[in-house]
This record gives sequence, C-alpha cells and structure tokens, in this order.
Amino acid sequence: MSRRAVVVGAGLAGTLAAAVLSTAGVDEVIVLDRDELPEGPEHRRGLPQGRHAHLLMAGGLAAMEELVPGVSLRKRLLAAGAHEISLSSGMLARTPEGWLRRWRREGPAMLTCTRALLDWTVREAVREHCAVEIRKATVLGLTGSAGRVRGVRIASPGGDTNLDADLVVDASGRGTRVVTWLDGLGLPGVREQAVDSGLVNASRVYRMPEGAERFPLTIVQANPYVGRPARSAMVMPVEGDRWLVSCGGSRGGEPPADPEGFLRYTLALPDPIVGRLISGAEPLTDIHLSRSTSNVRRYLEKAPRWPEGFVVLGDALATFNPAYGQGMSVAAFGAQVLGRELERAGSLAAPGLARRVVRGAARSVDAAWSMAVGQDILYPGVRGGRRPGVADRAVTAYTRRMMKAATGSYAAASAIWDVTSMRTHPTRMFRPDAVLAAVAGSPLPRLTEPPLTPGEREVLRSLDRTGR
Repeated sequence: MSRRAVVVGAGLAGTLAAAVLSTAGVDEVIVLDRDELPEGPEHRRGLPQGRHAHLLMAGGLAAMEELVPGVSLRKRLLAAGAHEISLSSGMLARTPEGWLRRWRREGPAMLTCTRALLDWTVREAVREHCAVEIRKATVLGLTGSAGRVRGVRIASPGGDTNLDADLVVDASGRGTRVVTWLDGLGLPGVREQAVDSGLVNASRVYRMPEGAERFPLTIVQANPYVGRPARSAMVMPVEGDRWLVSCGGSRGGEPPADPEGFLRYTLALPDPIVGRLISGAEPLTDIHLSRSTSNVRRYLEKAPRWPEGFVVLGDALATFNPAYGQGMSVAAFGAQVLGRELERAGSLAAPGLARRVVRGAARSVDAAWSMAVGQDILYPGVRGGRRPGVADRAVTAYTRRMMKAATGSYAAASAIWDVTSMRTHPTRMFRPDAVLAAVAGSPLPRLTEPPLTPGEREVLRSLDRTGR
C-alpha cells in the first residue's frame, strides 16, 4: 500500500486515526494542526475544553490501547501521575436519586488526569511507535470533486498550496468546517442538529491537601428531573498532587468566575461536600470558564452522495456536552472503525471505503448522542432538539428507577457502571438481571450523607472552613 494519508487535527481523534493509518501500512501519514503543539503536557489554544475535567472510561482506554501498538497507555499515564479510580469503591457520587454506596467488590475503573497530559501521552506514544509526521498548518478546504477528494488546500505565506492525499481524515474537532468544505465540492444539504443547554463549565486547580492523597473522586451530579437549571461539581485527582475542581451549570444556573462566587456555588449544591473540601485547599490557578459545550451532530452518514477518499471522525462528526464524559471514548471507537474497514478493504483506494467508515463511526456515536441529548432536553431553556415523547418518557422513568435501585443494589449499580464506563451498549440496562434489579429496588435504606470512611471524614473535617 504505497499511499499518502492526511489527517486534519492533532487532537485525540486525529492522533489515534494517524496511528491506525500507520499500522495499516500507509507509507506517509501527515497530521496537520493550526496550533504550535506543546513539547510537554501543557494546554493549547485549540482545545478550549482542555482545562476542565475529563474522564477516560474503561471502554475508551481499552480502544486506545488497541489502536497504539507496542505501548501500554495505561502504564504511561499512571507513571506520569494519573489516577485509576474504581467506579464501585473509589468514588463519592451524589446522583439525582441520592448517594451511591461504595462496594468492596471491584467494578470497572476510569483514569483521571488533565486533558493536556492525556493528549501529550498519546501523541508521544504515536510518534515513537508509528511513522507519523505532524506539521503546523491551517487547512482551508478540500481539493478534488464530488466524486473523490484528492487532498487539502493549505494557507501559506507565499500563497495557498495543495497537499495531495489518497485519504483525508477530518478530525479537526468542534471547529470543523466539514459542511462548508463539502458544499464547496458540490455536496450541499448535510443535515445538522444542535441541542444546547447553555452549559457553562468553570474549573480551578488546587494543591491536593496533605493527607488527602487517597480521598475519593467526589461528584455532585445535576438533576434534570426537577425543572430547574443543571448545577453540578466535581473534585477530581490529577497528576502533580493536584485537585481539578470543575463546576457545570446550564442556562440560568451558570457558575461564576470569581473565587467567592465559585465557592458559594459549590456550597449551594444539594450537598455542599465539594465546597467544604475546597474551602480549606490552596488554589493554584484562576478560574477558567468555557461555553462551547452544546451537543452538535452532523448526519454525514445520511448524505445522498459521499466522496471517495474522505473520512470524518471524532468531534467533527458529533460533539457532546462534556458533562457526560463520552467524547474521548467515542473518538477512539471511531478510529477503531477506520482500522477495521482498512483491514477489510486492503487499500486506501478500495471503492466505498470512506463511506463505510463514516457510517460505522456514526453508529458508534448513536448511544452517546441519545444519552447526552436525552438528559439535556430536560433542562429549562434548552435550544434545539425535540421535546420528549411517550417512548422518551418511558425510558426516562425506567432509568430513574434503575438509578434509585443502584443507591443500594449492587446488581443495579453494576449495570450502570458497565454502561457509563462505555464497556457495553446501553441495552445492558435492559438485560433480565438489570430489569429484575430495577423492579426489586434497593434492599438497603437510602443514605442521608456521603459514604465516607472514618479517615475520610477526618480529612473533610480538617479542610472544612465553612462551619457546616
């Protein structure tokens, strides 16, 4: 396979796609990004959500490990200071139905670190083990025709230039111009849908207090069922002995950017535990706000015509409200589709390859999209999306019943962990054992306070400056 592939975007989706192309035997893989990429785990301008909490779920990590051969990303991330959090025992979670219990039996795990560390670790692993070249460049559009994309047009000081390619992958993220690019080729009419709850994220980094090194990840989730704006907060351990604290509020409930308001916001949640923890912790940064958080889907798989030689993956295909922790895993699943279709086709020039990849990647989006949009449309002031129908309300009622059971039922909690960790399809919630657990409900009484160990209670007490 003596061919060239060009990937637009050096974020997670683009880097993983480049790894797939390299290991599939493509001779030349060039990744183009408008940013000057940092030499270490540092934030960059092209990733506005990078300063907020990101959770790498077990399903997404497993996909990434498969895509980058010859290296254990998990081991690298842990060695760099990432934390491995058990969903069953390493987390304090207050859901809309109450506190989840912590179980001694192990469940799936997730990794927590800054997005900067994750991106840099994956990018360096790909650079070391795959024949991939990364260049700084601004891509202006596609070259070719409605039948076949032939490359990309790049801005340069001496005049725009063309870079030919046998396959172009758009992994340029939320800021993609794919619809405009396709229109320029004579392929108009791509349907787009946006569901915007007006979510604002506010995040700040704190020094991890001495003695709190093993304090569990703590989250107070938003409640979509009470007709009020979403309000949530999370304390997440990250590398460098730090806590990353992220708040999220939908339209009408946005968190503020001033320190006093930030603390008041966390204390006013249904449980003030996040505010109590950070009231005695040392802040290391200012508060960073982001507003680019809407769910946007481009139904490229439904386009009546699709050009050969052009694939779209990651956030360029669909973006999700980051509160649900799905985007990174979905990007990895899309790169897996690219790998499977390349192996099946045997050549970048195989007819229909690009369309099969786009359709397969879109299927990997479906479950995450339904979950994110199904929650966001319940908040007041949401823009876009249809109002819930009878079937939607039935699914919502069942999901609430399952979550209520999960506050005291290991079987119900296990089903939820399997889905949220993205190891299994959401239909896992409708397997006989899960349905039985939902119907039976919780055999244990509802917790009235977070399930802390005596040592954790002492840590909380020592940090609390609120007098609560």
